[in-house]
Amino acid sequence: MISAPFNSEKLLFTPMIPDHDAIGVVFAFPNTYTIGITSLGYQAVWANLTTRPELAVSRWFTDVHEPLPREVELLGISFSWELDYVNILNALNSLGIPIQQSDRTNDHPLVFGGGTVLSANPEPFAAWFDLILIGDGEDLIGNMLAAYAEVRDGDRASQLKHLAQVPGVYVPSMYAVSYGSDDGAIEAITPISPDIPAQINKQTYRGNTLTSSTVVTEKAAWESIYMVEVVRSCPEMCRFCLASYLTLPFRTPDAETSLIPAIDRGVAVTNRLGLLGASITQHPEFELLLDYLAQPKFDDLRLSLASVRTNTLTLKLAQTLSKRDSRSVTVAVESGSERLRQIINKKLTNDQIAQAAINAQEGGLSSLKLYGMVGVPGEIDSDLEATVEMLYGLRQVAPKLRLSFGCSTFVPKSHTPWQWLGVSKSSDKKLKFLQKRLAAKGIDFRPESYKDSLTQALISRGDRRVTRVLELAYGYSNGEVPSNGSYKRAFKELSMGLGDRLPPLDYYVHENWQPNQILPWQHLNGPLPTGTLIKHLESSQALVIL
Repeated sequence: MISAPFNSEKLLFTPMIPDHDAIGVVFAFPNTYTIGITSLGYQAVWANLTTRPELAVSRWFTDVHEPLPREVELLGISFSWELDYVNILNALNSLGIPIQQSDRTNDHPLVFGGGTVLSANPEPFAAWFDLILIGDGEDLIGNMLAAYAEVRDGDRASQLKHLAQVPGVYVPSMYAVSYGSDDGAIEAITPISPDIPAQINKQTYRGNTLTSSTVVTEKAAWESIYMVEVVRSCPEMCRFCLASYLTLPFRTPDAETSLIPAIDRGVAVTNRLGLLGASITQHPEFELLLDYLAQPKFDDLRLSLASVRTNTLTLKLAQTLSKRDSRSVTVAVESGSERLRQIINKKLTNDQIAQAAINAQEGGLSSLKLYGMVGVPGEIDSDLEATVEMLYGLRQVAPKLRLSFGCSTFVPKSHTPWQWLGVSKSSDKKLKFLQKRLAAKGIDFRPESYKDSLTQALISRGDRRVTRVLELAYGYSNGEVPSNGSYKRAFKELSMGLGDRLPPLDYYVHENWQPNQILPWQHLNGPLPTGTLIKHLESSQALVIL
């Protein structure tokens, strides 16, 4: 289906006219146009591709697409949310491409993927991709395309073998996984030939310029917003946090030479600005940036910020946001328990949380959104009580402020110190406890689905055996997002046929793993070595014992 939302776009770059023999590329986002075009990562990669005359690029979303190239050689997929895997399978079916990489021939395009989900743990999806880009795309995409151009006329096997030599390019079919124990643990992950690298290193972009919007459109989920990435990664390193550990080191582009020019490009076409990053206010020149945006020439600007570190929510920041048409601000507190925050490595006190609320109210904001988590390793009942009391206390010190508390369940993420720890089975009960207690005080409680968290955990710690589970659940659901029951049904069906070769669902979701066991992503090197992650795990566990 080809439709009109593309006509409303304002481009902030100039696409190149493709060469007569350009490589046909479809660049897909496995969700609707409205959601996909709001992804800063998708925008940046699309612009990267379309400024290369050797490529003829078409965008594809689940509801609309641009006219497709006559011959598609490459299909790229930006994958940033686990449950979008269903739409990846729908996309492959829609484009007439076999789902299994092993079923494709020289007549099919090479399917490559990138994004947070695949950089973290691509193994549950490995069978669907010919190659996967691990890490930051700024340099990696160009390196991959250059390598493909060298073997463009070769057969599929020679192309993949050549691409597997590019740092950061993972070709799953070039690696064999063996399972040797009854408990489901992996025995070995080895390349199928000696000229394939045994380890793939995540690629880290270290340039001074980060990402900013390449297109502005009223059809985006955040209407007509222009986005600027202020920082990448986070220096706090909360033990559960993929956004911190996977993206290290913390990078901060220069305000004068990078961020301010990027802002100026955007406000020339729209009056809505979004500043993005896991820890924006920890940019060393954030005050300079704030002073720049406080100038009278920006009086009609609508400013939005990603989550703000709680102890940096100053009165000045709240006032600036209020004057720039923001009504609320978001902070991640994780828990009202200072004991539990120490275990998490969240360097924050309840007094600082209270001061943030006071500053938000006095600065003219009308609401404060807080994010927390249940099921945190080491959590006890008194920690939940502390969260309730903390929120009650905020009502006292900032009575005019509308409070909302979004709460998720702890899900283990690869490349973090808590990747070895399972989901607590009592988390659903804890969410219901908070719901009851906070509703009584009129605090808006917004829990994330516990069942969705179980699916995320399955995918987050899944290995290649999970692929068939995902495919069966997809089949049961007729192309829609499967229910939790669909996954249980798939496990039951597969276990009957494979016996001990398929561990139970609890193995992936709830069990604690041993630090010395081989992980599904053992051959994919993140920013920190396993030994360092184990030390961080042990540091948090020592606090639980105390």
